[in-house]
Amino acid sequence: MRFSSQGAELVGLVHLPAGAREGERLPAVAVLGSWTTVKEQMASLYAQRLASAGFAALTFDFRGFGESEGTPRHEESPARKIEDIRAAVAFLSTHPAVDAGRLGLVGICASSGYIAAAAADDARVRSAVMVAPWLHDAALAAAVYGGPEGVADRVRKGREARARFASTGEVIHVPAVSTTDASAAMVGPFDYYLDVRRGGIPQWGNRFAVMSWPEWLEFNALASAPRLRAPTLIVHSEEGAIPDGARRFAAAMPVAPRVVWMPGTQFHFYDDPATVDWASQEAAAHLRATLSQR
Repeated sequence: MRFSSQGAELVGLVHLPAGAREGERLPAVAVLGSWTTVKEQMASLYAQRLASAGFAALTFDFRGFGESEGTPRHEESPARKIEDIRAAVAFLSTHPAVDAGRLGLVGICASSGYIAAAAADDARVRSAVMVAPWLHDAALAAAVYGGPEGVADRVRKGREARARFASTGEVIHVPAVSTTDASAAMVGPFDYYLDVRRGGIPQWGNRFAVMSWPEWLEFNALASAPRLRAPTLIVHSEEGAIPDGARRFAAAMPVAPRVVWMPGTQFHFYDDPATVDWASQEAAAHLRATLSQR
């Protein structure tokens, strides 16, 4: 399945319920995964489960990732990804298996901030789900990335990499994840990304464009909360990534979201069968209630 965003061709897959009938119009969601990832990783698990629950579920590669077009490759640009999500909503609204009046968005980890920004400004999106959301502002980013000095160092390197790209066309990459390389975007024993039986799949590539740092660190994922009026479900864990971001986002929304706290680490939400099943069931129940037949 292919559609366009800002002139680039995006590649995706629409997961349909096994018993879907030709001509049937289904409620639909786009499902987006963690930063740096591709459609075959955690997004696919949730899309498959939501399709089994009766939804048309789209997964796709953002511009610059996986099978999709777009350069620079592996650039984590919130603005660009939000544009791609809007393009996905437009694509779903014209898909022959989709009821355009029953569209929702599901974001996992960092994509939660992206889907919130897209949904806040698009009345076509009638429901939102955030699973293990990574929602940072400047203060939360500093707490994660070594304080103001750590942030400033990454921003400086990112701006230098951006200048190199502008002058030569070269994209400087570092590993997205490493246990030993301090320059990696994520440093530590993050087995999900390093195990080929889990998220360390060939389609991913384990690359991060250094020029991504300034926009990523300066992106305020909490800013869209006051504008997000679509019924929203937040599923998170106190052991997950920056749960305070989820609390602050929920508190800033004009209509209180449903918030479900579950046990488990951030990576349990990516591929632990019991956790993914539970979170998917919560998501399906929320989407079913908020995307009811018109």
